[in-house]
Amino acid sequence: QADLLQPISALPGHFHIGTQRLEEHLAPLVQKGLRSVLLFGVPSTAPKDPTGSAADDTSGPVIQATRLLRERFPDLYVACDVCLCAYTSHGHCGLLDSDNRINNVASVGRLVQVALAYANAGAHMVAPSDMMDNRIGAIKDALQSQGRTDVALMSYAAKYASALYGPFRSACSTSLTGNRANYQLPPAAEGLGRRAILRDAAEGAEVIMVKPGIAYLDIV
Repeated sequence: QADLLQPISALPGHFHIGTQRLEEHLAPLVQKGLRSVLLFGVPSTAPKDPTGSAADDTSGPVIQATRLLRERFPDLYVACDVCLCAYTSHGHCGLLDSDNRINNVASVGRLVQVALAYANAGAHMVAPSDMMDNRIGAIKDALQSQGRTDVALMSYAAKYASALYGPFRSACSTSLTGNRANYQLPPAAEGLGRRAILRDAAEGAEVIMVKPGIAYLDIV
């Protein structure tokens, strides 16, 4: 919904902002020194399906917003979150197999498509938040194969399963079937977190995220 400006009940003081309202919302912030944004798409009208086909729709919110921001605010750094959960009918961050389990290989292939679409729309950085194994290397290879070495990668490398994500999921209108515990990290898994960080850095991530940071300062 392009003209949307809707309060998010689960996150007081935050809003869903349609692409037609972005410029008026961001202009005063840019004038005050805002230098970067991270876009999360929440499709209000596009149908959800098992493969999250709306995620890289050229008429979708992320691609439309990226193009607009690059045109109106040429000095603003634009990063795009790359995930499927807001677009899939099952609410998972990847694709499911016939037994409703995550299909990592198929998921990575789909995430590569989405990341490339955002990069080609003008994103300075793509940020996979899905927690599929080896997606950083696959996205990096795809970017390089298209000559997009100018696009940076931020990996949600150590993303621990947490109830703190509840308000965000509500904001994204995600209807989750099951849970994400088999691809997000267990809360006590310090070793897994370290290995995931080292793996993603080796695969080409320029930036590493630990999430939620406040409870995992030892990992930071």
